[in-house]
Amino acid sequence: MPICTKCTTGAPYVYTTYESEHNLRLEECRNCKTNVDPFVEADHLTLFIDLILLKRGVSRHLLFNRGSEPRRLGGELKKPLKPVQVARERRLKRWWLLLKLGTGLILLDAYIRWCYLDPNPSSEPIIWTAPVVKRFLLILVGTATEVLAFHIGISFLTFIALKLLDGYRLWRYGNAELSDTRKEFTLSLVPLSLFYSSLTKYFLLFLLTIWPPAKSSPSDQQSTPTWPQIYFPDSAMIHQVFHTLDDRNLDKDWVVRNIMGGMSAGFGLRIVLDDLHPFFTTLVILLGWGIKATVSNAVSDKIGLATQTAWRAYSIP
Repeated sequence: MPICTKCTTGAPYVYTTYESEHNLRLEECRNCKTNVDPFVEADHLTLFIDLILLKRGVSRHLLFNRGSEPRRLGGELKKPLKPVQVARERRLKRWWLLLKLGTGLILLDAYIRWCYLDPNPSSEPIIWTAPVVKRFLLILVGTATEVLAFHIGISFLTFIALKLLDGYRLWRYGNAELSDTRKEFTLSLVPLSLFYSSLTKYFLLFLLTIWPPAKSSPSDQQSTPTWPQIYFPDSAMIHQVFHTLDDRNLDKDWVVRNIMGGMSAGFGLRIVLDDLHPFFTTLVILLGWGIKATVSNAVSDKIGLATQTAWRAYSIP
């Protein structure tokens, strides 16, 4: 059953079609009196931009509502499928989408890590010799192993957390009444939500791979005054802030992968687990990081001695 992208109330249909598939009317939510899912009419570029901006509505649309059958009025009526058939078909489509999305993002992550671990001068073309291909495949296998460990660990911890929550409700209130999002929950939604939310991190990392931060030598920094030194010559606090944010002192790649990656992973899990308190969602993410860090330590031993530290630094999702 679809849900409202604003208040997560269940709805029988997202939209109604009339004589043709393009002649449609969005359904109204019975709770908040707004359109159940306005993202039905959005194009792929709009959905991608909203995903990068971490908007809850578009995540709920992609996770719970995409592929749901509309109400059909007028025109040639199709024989409706049984609810069991609809649920089975949606599960298969979700797993197939998860496989395609996961494969693409793992390849992108492996390429980004390969660029950091084996940097190539921008003026020189990449020559895919046998050692280079072997090195990339090694990084690809290590990246896939870490991602699988993280997603399997998060899914298992989520399953345990939800079972404990259901047991507490049954003990505390005498019943285990579920919310609409909880009724539609399946384990495939957990890795799918994490992949969707990680698009923000991968997008920024990909931009940093194409346009890396400019590195300046200490002599250039001493000879050329910065604009805080020009406009705020007597403010030591402003100088200290901009000194900390300087490219030579702040690793923007590490910040995007760790800080932005952690925030986006927690955001994605909160979309699926509305019933859980944010503390438990954060705890699940932290425990998942612990599992991935353990696997990362084992993987880094196979990558090479020269890059073990760098591999561990960029292993957090």
